[in-house]
Amino acid sequence: MGHLGSIIDYGIIGTLLLMSVVALAIAIERRLSYGKVDLERFRDRRTLEFELTRRLHLIATIGSNAPYIGLLGTVLGIMSTFYTMGSEGFLDTAKIMIGLALALKATAAGLLVAIPSLVFYNLLLRKARGIVLRWEAAHGR
Repeated sequence: MGHLGSIIDYGIIGTLLLMSVVALAIAIERRLSYGKVDLERFRDRRTLEFELTRRLHLIATIGSNAPYIGLLGTVLGIMSTFYTMGSEGFLDTAKIMIGLALALKATAAGLLVAIPSLVFYNLLLRKARGIVLRWEAAHGR
């Protein structure tokens, strides 16, 4: 697959790997911080919500964009396969199928990043809402 293969392997898959590490790190940090929230420290609901939802948007952004980055890798891989077919003039179905299968790995990687990221986001958002409800109950609001 040549240069496009390297771009897919190191650029696209590397970017997706970095995104997954960032999403996981933020999810762990947020979950640990939720256990240490002192509800008495917050005088109003907005400040509490702001503190609880810090950086959650990054997890949601990673989850919603990872499939598109994976799709970009797949498109580049398919383009590379077609380019090789055209320039070499071969019609060996085994080589074509291998090229297409390798191209699809980027989409799979994108989904492997997106699905857990969105699960983390939803679980953390639910936990944050629960903490806000506890604050409201304690403060009569």
